[in-house]
Amino acid sequence: MKFLLEKTDAASDARCGTITTDHGVIQTPIFMPVGTIGSVKGVYHRDLCDDVHAQIILGNTYHLYLRPGLDTLRKAGGLHRFEGWDRPILTDSGGFQVFSLSPIRKLTPEGCTFSSHIDGSKHTFTPENNVDTQRVIGADIMMALDECCPGDADFRYAEKSLRLTQEWLERFSARFASTEPLYGYSQTMFPIIQGCVYPELRKRAVEHALGLGCDFHGGYAIGGLAVGEPVEKMYEMLELVCPLLPQGKPRYLMGVGTPVNILEGIARGVDMFDCVMPTRNGRNGMLFTWKGIMNMRNEKWKDDFSPIDPEGTSFVDRKYTRAYLRHLFIAGEMFAAMVASEHNLAFYLDLVRQARAHILEGDFARWKDSVVPMLSNRL
Repeated sequence: MKFLLEKTDAASDARCGTITTDHGVIQTPIFMPVGTIGSVKGVYHRDLCDDVHAQIILGNTYHLYLRPGLDTLRKAGGLHRFEGWDRPILTDSGGFQVFSLSPIRKLTPEGCTFSSHIDGSKHTFTPENNVDTQRVIGADIMMALDECCPGDADFRYAEKSLRLTQEWLERFSARFASTEPLYGYSQTMFPIIQGCVYPELRKRAVEHALGLGCDFHGGYAIGGLAVGEPVEKMYEMLELVCPLLPQGKPRYLMGVGTPVNILEGIARGVDMFDCVMPTRNGRNGMLFTWKGIMNMRNEKWKDDFSPIDPEGTSFVDRKYTRAYLRHLFIAGEMFAAMVASEHNLAFYLDLVRQARAHILEGDFARWKDSVVPMLSNRL
């Protein structure tokens, strides 16, 4: 994987660049739709490519390991072939899912033992077998195994958690360096910078990751944010961490967030984002637009026969009316979730595309400050 930094905004830390992988080029800043178990919920791959204009999507190691399982993925030739997606894929290590989904988990220096949320069966992720698992899945970019520390953890817990993440990173990197991709194209890995909301720990995490000196670290992920801490703390940690990371490597803020979060993250130097919010909130009737947020279950849309979003870039924005989409939600039609999800994903990709254009034009900071107040409006 290669990263070319193209331009940095003069009035902020926003930047744009190009990531080149064996499955295609990604223009940053970028939002990555979440395709946890091999699909982005409710959206055809054709529409992800041609309408949403997704350049890269996510898969999740925890979920794919449990179902369909590594034997099926290996026989299929990896996740790209299994799901019919020929553009780049990034996989999380599954650490966050173990933290959030498993009712029983045990963390040790060796690894993490957890119970499947499907059938309760016991499994263990170690840094070594997590690399092997992600080799079988075959994503272009894989995340190192880490512990996702709660946002409200005290310093003592956060420090202990970081030490574990650092030990696992050393072993994960060593295993990655000693193994090869399985399907004839290259893979890269990102360490995850943890440390909760404590500046000392975040600095320590960056120093440790950089101190490993691994040229095959394709970029750096920033984890453990948007997990319960105040949003001001998230921005504070980004302002601390991003300047410490190499200019020539992409920075990925994991699991974030709202449109405002994304623009504020870009302003602080982040290149890559993912979040389930566009599809999850879309399934519940929430649409994000440049004018603000729409709740499509509201009575006010009942007789509104105007297009869903006159400023939207998706075909669904022009094809269907607000009254029709509200009807679908009230009637419980699954098509409602599909339309809303496609609109939201297209909006998120338009958001980062416009951010990139304004970085290149040199007026990102002024543009960002002008649109942020509108994005949180309730229409």
